Amino acid sequence: MPRSAFDTFCLNLSRCIHAAAQPLTVLRASLDNNHTDQMSIEELRELAASSAVEVQRLCTHFSCLQQLVSTESVKPHLSETPIQPLLEHVADGVNLLFEEDGIFFRSRVSDTCQPVLIDRARTLQALSTVLLIAHAVSHPQDTVELIATSSSSNGVRVVVQNLASYIDTMNVEASVGMAFAEANIRSQHAEFSWSLQPFSVQIELLGAPLAQYS
Repeated sequence: MPRSAFDTFCLNLSRCIHAAAQPLTVLRASLDNNHTDQMSIEELRELAASSAVEVQRLCTHFSCLQQLVSTESVKPHLSETPIQPLLEHVADGVNLLFEEDGIFFRSRVSDTCQPVLIDRARTLQALSTVLLIAHAVSHPQDTVELIATSSSSNGVRVVVQNLASYIDTMNVEASVGMAFAEANIRSQHAEFSWSLQPFSVQIELLGAPLAQYS
């Protein structure tokens, strides 16, 4: 594994471990014997209910850890894929969500985009996750754009952006989601970068006719 790819994997793995540590910390503090011994039956019931929420969060984060490791260890199934139908499928999956929350959603695909060499399932999962994060950092009347254009490397550049969204940090769930999306894309010998001011995710996919891969 090239050093840059290894560094990225370690960073994303660290994000997932950090996310999993948070509900564990809450559970350890709330279930301490010195704390629970003084509780009434009603208080213990409330604690059980709140603990169940933290356990579910923990399970979700460990699932992401498992998927992240699997993504890095299992080779992608790369195939030549037209980009427009793929992005239309992704857009159809989120249109209603954006509409219900008063967030405008626009999808634009350049006519010059050639087919890409991708793992369809991983790419769909990554793009869907990124769009859900874009939705989470947006407000009513904002516009989220999904744009695909030919790139200078004979591939396709896909951008998800909200130029009105400026945030300092993402919450834990969004950070883990972004790590998993990045792993899905990079596992296909593609490039993934993002920024928060404004919110923008840029994905560079390999063009099928000229792609070189192992």
